[in-house]
Amino acid sequence: MRCPYCRHADSRVVDSREADDGQLIRRRRSCPECGKRFTTVEEAVLAVVKRSGVTEPFSRTKIIGGVRKACQGRPVDDDSIALLAQKVEETVRAKGAAEIPSNEVGLAILGPLRDLDEVAYLRFASVYRSFDSLADFEREIETLRAAAIARDGAGAEPAEAAGRTT
Repeated sequence: MRCPYCRHADSRVVDSREADDGQLIRRRRSCPECGKRFTTVEEAVLAVVKRSGVTEPFSRTKIIGGVRKACQGRPVDDDSIALLAQKVEETVRAKGAAEIPSNEVGLAILGPLRDLDEVAYLRFASVYRSFDSLADFEREIETLRAAAIARDGAGAEPAEAAGRTT
């Protein structure tokens, strides 16, 4: 690393620390030529490979925008959407690859979005998975119903079971 003071071509690392939950590395450096110290910040850049083959930097803002469109008119607040985007980024970065297909980013969005709001999930899935017919929607709704029944108890209809008193 070139010294910003004397432009000497080499420097020595004195200390390294992680920042932003491991997304950044801050290094304290010392120049052997002039003796001055300076700090560098290193960030791992994650690239998304689109279907067309174009590569672009990962953007949490794009995830927030897409999820916000799916949640339009739904009782979902901005904090929940931001948290979802953070979870998606953590999931994608945990794969450890420098480049990730856009398809995997979409898959990483679907799970947390289903947990956040089922209607928004259906909207997003219909675009992401290119639903062509009513049968595609019906199949996905049936999957959501089966998951809800499994989650709320075997065989009991969640809405009716909650209202019954015996």
